[in-house]
Amino acid sequence: MKTSHGVKNIPPTLDEFLAKIESLKNKSGVDLSTAEDLSLAVMNLISLEEHFFFTGVKTKHDEYFDTTIEIRNIRKELLKELMPNHEGETWCISKHLLSTTMRLIEVGNKLQSENKKVEAKLMFEKAYKIYSIFWALKLKLITSQSVKDSANKSSNLEDLVAKLADCCDE
Repeated sequence: MKTSHGVKNIPPTLDEFLAKIESLKNKSGVDLSTAEDLSLAVMNLISLEEHFFFTGVKTKHDEYFDTTIEIRNIRKELLKELMPNHEGETWCISKHLLSTTMRLIEVGNKLQSENKKVEAKLMFEKAYKIYSIFWALKLKLITSQSVKDSANKSSNLEDLVAKLADCCDE
């Protein structure tokens, strides 16, 4: 894939990734562990939106739909904190990456509780792969146009996110 300047988009090396993280921390004092917690909160809010919707449909009680609107507004505010400088479709892409991550984790948890450990592990690995793509997009290590390519080559992103977790202050 080529950028608008004709230069090929190459996934960053580990050193480039860590340098970018340090630069982000130094420039704005970004606490990446707080952002990770915020991303998990957004995942749970997306899940709550879905549950209130389904409960409203199943019970035919409209107040559940009203609550969905309140939850959605909070989720939008928090996602705005996570993705303040979004471009093009990165806002929606981020929301769907986080939503997919949450759902895959939930499927993995269900499989785990059914003692299907191999299948659960595969779901957890897929969840982490999707979550890695979210972080690469958030940190602008990839563009919305290169998300598809990164999904196919996300093992590098997974390694980078693992190193990110190692370098974060708790």
